[in-house]
Amino acid sequence: MILGTEILIPLLVAFAISVILSPIVIPFLRKLKIGQTERTDGVQSHLKKAGTPTMGGLIILISVLVTSLFFVGTYPHIIPILFLTLGFGLIGFLDDYLKVVLRRSDGLLPKQKMFGQILVTTVFVAYLLLVNDDCLQILIPFSGGQYWDCRWVTIPLVYIAVIGTVNGVNFTDGLDGLATGVTTMVAVFFTVVSLALGGEIEPITAAVTGALLGFLLFNVHPAQVFMGDTGSLALGGFVAGCAYMLRIPWIIVIVGLIYLVEVLSVIIQVTYFKKTGGKRFFKMAPIHHHFELCGWSETRVVAVFTVITALLCLIGLVFLS
Repeated sequence: MILGTEILIPLLVAFAISVILSPIVIPFLRKLKIGQTERTDGVQSHLKKAGTPTMGGLIILISVLVTSLFFVGTYPHIIPILFLTLGFGLIGFLDDYLKVVLRRSDGLLPKQKMFGQILVTTVFVAYLLLVNDDCLQILIPFSGGQYWDCRWVTIPLVYIAVIGTVNGVNFTDGLDGLATGVTTMVAVFFTVVSLALGGEIEPITAAVTGALLGFLLFNVHPAQVFMGDTGSLALGGFVAGCAYMLRIPWIIVIVGLIYLVEVLSVIIQVTYFKKTGGKRFFKMAPIHHHFELCGWSETRVVAVFTVITALLCLIGLVFLS
């Protein structure tokens, strides 16, 4: 299939759906009063965002799903990625729905959210074991195409990589356009790598790129809509799914370094707070808020984190050479 069909068409179709849906969905969410709440003890400039419609991840999910359905017959490898994207997106949707529609402040309980994440990941692991066990092999960097097959290690790592990535993207979604911009870079990276390695997942990586670019028009500062957990958890599933279908899960640590740093900043903050009896390591966590409280503007943080991710994607390509 020619390049324009497998990349350009899904990108443009998903972009168009995202752009068309946004002016329809955003007023609908606003009418339902599905708005964001902001912490009064956080960054004060964020208080004006209270009431901004959230759950905009539905726009991304619909755009990717509709576009991908045209390609699943020809590109079956996109099915498990689509499953992870929709599966984690559903968990995020339930969490958002409980918080902003039913006004249950905590949304899903931590154990409920974790159970859902483990369940979705287990189905993905079952797929890898029963349908496509080649994806449990890991491409060795700088090896010239050599793979490592050690399943007693790789199977447990699937849970760590998938659930860790999902929550990493979730923590990254805290500023206008941050998770959107960073994940767009990662989606472009996976598109290039899929072409180079013959991964045959380009339609969904291109569709996610297009959907995110369309969504970014409404999510860039000052955001008219937030993706919510519906979008951030779905994107985490997408990133992890692509990495495994391409047999390069280790690449998440490189191209998804921002996700990892966001998670680590929260872990460090909570641990330090408990060990020191109330002292804080960062001014605020996740770390993007720390930079804001250090005087960085929101747009500067987003720009820097996105540029860093773009550079990390270039480094990732070197590891695959």
